[in-house]
Amino acid sequence: LLALALGLAAAAKSPYQQVLQHSRLRGRQHGPNVCAVQKLIGTNRKYFTNCKQWYQRKICGKSTVISYECCPGYEKVPGEKGCPAALPLSNIYETLGVVGSATTQLYSDRSNLRPEIEGPGSFTIFAPSNEAWASLPAETLDSLVSNVNIELLNALRYHMVNKRVLTDDLKHGTTLNSMYQDLPIQIHHYPNGIVTVNCARLLKADHHATNGVVHVIDKVIATTTNSIQHIIETEESLETLRAAVAASDLNSLLESKGQYTLLAPTNEAFEKIPRETLNRILGDPEALRDLLNHHILKSAMCAEAIIAGLTMETLEGTTLDVGCSGEELTLNGKAIIANKDILATNGVIHFVNELLIPDSAKTLFELAQESEVSKSMDFFRQAGLSSHLTGSERVTLLAPVNDVFKDGLPVVDSNMKNLLLNHIVKDQLSSKYLYHGQKLQTLGDKELRVFVYRNNLCIENACIAAHDKRGRFGTLFSVDKMLTPPSGSVMDVLKADHRFSTLVAAIQSAGLTENLNRPGTFTVFAPTNEAFRAMPQGELNKLMGNAKELANILKFHVADEILVSGAVNALVRLKSMQGDKLEVSMKNNVIHINKEPVAESDIMATNGVIYAVNSVLQPQASRPQERGDEPADPALEIFKQASALSKVSQRNPRLAPVYSRLLARMKENSGRF
Repeated sequence: LLALALGLAAAAKSPYQQVLQHSRLRGRQHGPNVCAVQKLIGTNRKYFTNCKQWYQRKICGKSTVISYECCPGYEKVPGEKGCPAALPLSNIYETLGVVGSATTQLYSDRSNLRPEIEGPGSFTIFAPSNEAWASLPAETLDSLVSNVNIELLNALRYHMVNKRVLTDDLKHGTTLNSMYQDLPIQIHHYPNGIVTVNCARLLKADHHATNGVVHVIDKVIATTTNSIQHIIETEESLETLRAAVAASDLNSLLESKGQYTLLAPTNEAFEKIPRETLNRILGDPEALRDLLNHHILKSAMCAEAIIAGLTMETLEGTTLDVGCSGEELTLNGKAIIANKDILATNGVIHFVNELLIPDSAKTLFELAQESEVSKSMDFFRQAGLSSHLTGSERVTLLAPVNDVFKDGLPVVDSNMKNLLLNHIVKDQLSSKYLYHGQKLQTLGDKELRVFVYRNNLCIENACIAAHDKRGRFGTLFSVDKMLTPPSGSVMDVLKADHRFSTLVAAIQSAGLTENLNRPGTFTVFAPTNEAFRAMPQGELNKLMGNAKELANILKFHVADEILVSGAVNALVRLKSMQGDKLEVSMKNNVIHINKEPVAESDIMATNGVIYAVNSVLQPQASRPQERGDEPADPALEIFKQASALSKVSQRNPRLAPVYSRLLARMKENSGRF
């Protein structure tokens, strides 16, 4: 129970306290109340470290060194290890001088704030560090100091709250009423332990005083009374954004209560976009709204809180990778933020000098730019199919990845154009809604089948190689090869390919033609003529002379499910129509069936898929078969025709006796009726 209570207590700690506790653990070897602090090399910026940063030794991609300092509220004692003594408890004015905010102490004295923060009460002061005051523009500082009894006092009172507030009370997204006209101070307490006050980072927190608490911050904070929308309306560099916001009816959102981050594209950002693209988006209310929502994060993100890369969700529902590189913020890895931390009453604005166009506002051609399917786009353009990929037609494009065309793009003729049309599916699809056996209609009037496997999702022989990209009207599927639409049944395909003439004759002789012509889901490992020639003459004669044994062997080459090569990862077992298992594997990017390499994969048929193999497969445990001297009657005429069409095979000296014997049996059988 004690362990559970301690665990619950630890879980209740704020992110800041958790990071501080980790820093204490890392520093305890140096004595009591010592914290490990990461310091950016070449700067005075310091951070309490969390576990991940401890091992990475980096802040915003820059190297850090570890130093060991007294934890907040403690000090060293000469001759003793660590920081064993608590800081003396005194009033806020005296505490300011102890915690590194002597300039705030000085200005408190000059502005006549000193009596108040020395006297009785319960206050919280967010005290700018000495460096924070020194970094103010000279004209700003002169203005404050020259009006010590008015401006400086007001500025200092804006840094104060009329109650004691510790870091555990600083909740993310809340506001505190300041002691200057009750104007709000915005608090953000991030999961990484960083706490900001009007986007100024807490450096040293929770310094107790007799009349309150002191938090040291890294900036002098200023009042804010304008909403995000008001800032857009008054900022000259956001003129184009202002018009776009008005056209998309987002005004009310950007002036409503909330905590947003607006990544505000400047006029320069809009000017970088091709005029045709920009006009298309500005003239399409849905695309424009998606574009703007893609620039609005769901929560306020101050620059000081970003010390490593993180993914943030936009109002559009997409995500952006927000990170930093040294002093610069990055979006999707690019340093495009021109001005950061413009505070508003309902969030924060960062000016960006590049437009972030979401996929949902792009055409298919725009989706493919600088992607793994850019060569496919050139191919479709050469074929004259651009209109299908840039207009408002709802389609899904099956685009082969660039590796498919490493030897160059094929010549575009009428047949190739028809093939490319069959890579464009009617309707805008999403791969996560595709299901096994689904039929898709193409612009080339072909029907494509969907195959769902454990490790892949395929459309005919082409498997999806990357997450689909959904554009304004079209969806892009990147696929691993050119699609081969089926052009007939298994028997039609085998008959049309001279490599399988012997197999066709054998199928007809064994009475299996009807099976392989009917609708179905077959995977056929089709022995080529070469495979039959490789058999010993005696075995070949025996096989061709026994219809029952021939049918048994042929059935061993057929499975009653479709398996395309993209579904084969390590080993896949299929049950053959003969009953024994077939083992399909991938070795060195070559499909193997029962350890025999396949000569050609993925020859698609309307009722299955064919693999060409250069060997006749044998069942592992073949049972003796009764001899059947006569082939099935319906096969006689078909076999005659197949033999006549297979002159090349018949001229082979080894296959000639087999054909002669089969023809002789046909003549003999024909004479009986």
